[in-house]
Amino acid sequence: MIYSMTGFASAKGQSGAHGWAWELRSVNAKGLDLRLRVPDWIAGLEAGLRARMGAAITRGSVSLSLRLMREDEHATLSVNTAQLDAVLDALAMIEARALARGIDLAPSRAADLLAQRGVLEQSGGDEDTTALRDTLLKAFEPLLADFLAMRAAEGRALHEVLMAQIDRIEALTAEAAALADSRRADMTEALRHNLSRVLDNAAGADADRVAQELALISVKADITEELDRLQAHVGAARDLLSAEGAVGRKLDFLTQEFNREANTLCSKSQHKALTAVGLELKAVIDQLREQVQNVE
Repeated sequence: MIYSMTGFASAKGQSGAHGWAWELRSVNAKGLDLRLRVPDWIAGLEAGLRARMGAAITRGSVSLSLRLMREDEHATLSVNTAQLDAVLDALAMIEARALARGIDLAPSRAADLLAQRGVLEQSGGDEDTTALRDTLLKAFEPLLADFLAMRAAEGRALHEVLMAQIDRIEALTAEAAALADSRRADMTEALRHNLSRVLDNAAGADADRVAQELALISVKADITEELDRLQAHVGAARDLLSAEGAVGRKLDFLTQEFNREANTLCSKSQHKALTAVGLELKAVIDQLREQVQNVE
């Protein structure tokens, strides 16, 4: 079964004085890119989440956000002055460089500064976050399961689309093979006619040499290898779609091979009907490649 790289899941929870809201989403990417926005004052939380996500997901740009609320009458808000100074220093540098280039920036508001990560901290009577971390990691498991289930459902739908496109490529390859047989007789007759014209208008020409050149042209126009490779690629694609694990990269490479053979077939065609089939092949292969970009 294949998985799509597109997925989404969200959840809310409550434990004691803490409430939370998760949001997990992913889009296409060449590799695995995990982006987490979680409270940094909970020791070990981000590392634990990354480990779980990395074990379950192979490819995709994956974003996880956790909004944590504390309903604690003893909780207080405090400003991390060291972090605030760092933000102000960075802001001063940005404004100075912008001014040097004649660019006026909008004035910064206190609310914008407080929104920067680590500037505003919430603290309460209980500074030990171990229990909260373990609770959140446990709560993350069903969220991750829902996320993977969505990617699996998308993958099943994607599998049907890809199989239909591969079936179409196989049918077009068979059609091209049938046209190649009828084309062979036409090309042979054309070569004989051309050879006769050359010999009639080239006194003293070496007939054997001319025949060798025409035979070479015939060999270069042969598309048997391209058709054989296309058929082999069809089989390889079906094997990948029935394999376990992440196969998106391999399928992407295979679509490039499909396209290479279709291009060569069109360039060698010299036959109207066969060229039409080759162009349709290229169109279906392009559609296949677009869909493959979604496969994990």
